[in-house]
Amino acid sequence: MKAVLVFFTLFALHLPGRLLQAQTTVLDRYITEGFEHNLVLQQKNISLEKAMYALKSARSLYLPTVSFMFDYQTADGGRDIPLPLGDLLNPVYSTLNQLTSPGKFPMLQNERINFLPQNFYDGKIRTTVPIINTDIGYNKKIQEQQVSLQDYEITTYRRELVKNIKTAYFNYLTATQAVSVYQSAQQLAQESKRVNEKLLENGKGLHAYILRAESESEGIQAQITSAQQQAENARLYFNALLNRDAAATIDTALNTDESLAQATRMLADTPVISGREELKTVQQLITLNQTADKMNRQYAVPKLNGFLDLGSQAQNWKFNGQSRYYMAGLQLSMPLFAGNRNQYKIRQSELDIKNAQLNKEVLLQQLTVSSSAARNNLLAAWRTCQASLKQQEAAGTYYRLIDKGYKAGTNTFIETVDARNQLTSAQLAVTINRYKVLIAAAALERETASYSVTNK
Repeated sequence: MKAVLVFFTLFALHLPGRLLQAQTTVLDRYITEGFEHNLVLQQKNISLEKAMYALKSARSLYLPTVSFMFDYQTADGGRDIPLPLGDLLNPVYSTLNQLTSPGKFPMLQNERINFLPQNFYDGKIRTTVPIINTDIGYNKKIQEQQVSLQDYEITTYRRELVKNIKTAYFNYLTATQAVSVYQSAQQLAQESKRVNEKLLENGKGLHAYILRAESESEGIQAQITSAQQQAENARLYFNALLNRDAAATIDTALNTDESLAQATRMLADTPVISGREELKTVQQLITLNQTADKMNRQYAVPKLNGFLDLGSQAQNWKFNGQSRYYMAGLQLSMPLFAGNRNQYKIRQSELDIKNAQLNKEVLLQQLTVSSSAARNNLLAAWRTCQASLKQQEAAGTYYRLIDKGYKAGTNTFIETVDARNQLTSAQLAVTINRYKVLIAAAALERETASYSVTNK
């Protein structure tokens, strides 16, 4: 068995590129179509686009913010301030008028100034710009890491989609070829019925044999119907993955021998999981949590903003050189006490980092086990396929001998039925086991992330 495995491995390694291209044409075309039209993948692409806009928003926080602000107020009543201008200045003005020309200094009335503004407006354009704000930089880094996480998630789903498309495609081929096997068995059963009818006409057969042949033919027809239904279900699922019309035909031009050679070549290598996006995702989560921890530790760094106001304020809607103004300034904010909430945030971020690191170790163990199991499954499927090929060869030889003996009168009809059933079962086993090898290879390909999905 080892010698056979080595032979197939060396054969696969030296396959010409033009032969391998024949089998990649069909599957790669369907995989590319799945990348373009799969609904779940479209949803994940939307999530990535949203993350990109969130990153652009975080970067824009470095830019100045310009806004228009307008206030209008009017009131009456309330407290006021008495200004006794007349009581204070009128005696002086009266004396001055006596010393000088009369009426030169007019008399003044006492005034009362209300606290509440009447018909007062204040309109301005405010420009603010951050000068010192560490949160902006860390938030930008976090959003960049979020984009990477979304990208890894898309790539992960792409790999899973590749596996699902291949598995669905191979299941469809299994079902359609099972129909062919049963139809071949049906032809043999019909031929057996015809032979028995001829023998009965010549007085050498039994009517019971004809009835048995008819019963067997009906049983095979039921199996054909069941296999056709399985093929239809497989076609529906495959087309759903590609978001195609349910009745769309599927190209079955796959060179199974070349595909099996490629699957066998995978057995020559030890599974490597370093390229799995799941590991990259967990590592990125660790980095993200570390960034959040650094941001939380910068809580004591002051925040400094600058602002500039250009506006006008006055009563009774006046707008002139006296109402127009500008104001520039700085705003400094520094936390002094917050009930230890900042320290609690730091502890939480530290625990998030530890939890992410543990998740990475757990995931590494799981992926190591699953990749080794996938390789073992491929090896077992390949060996089972080789055994079924030998069984088919033996069953075919046995059926030909029994059929020849029955026509010669040395074997019974029951023996021919048994031999024919063995041949059908062996042919069906070969069909199923060949595609089981390809399905197991697709699973191992998924576990080792060996299929290129970035250039699709």
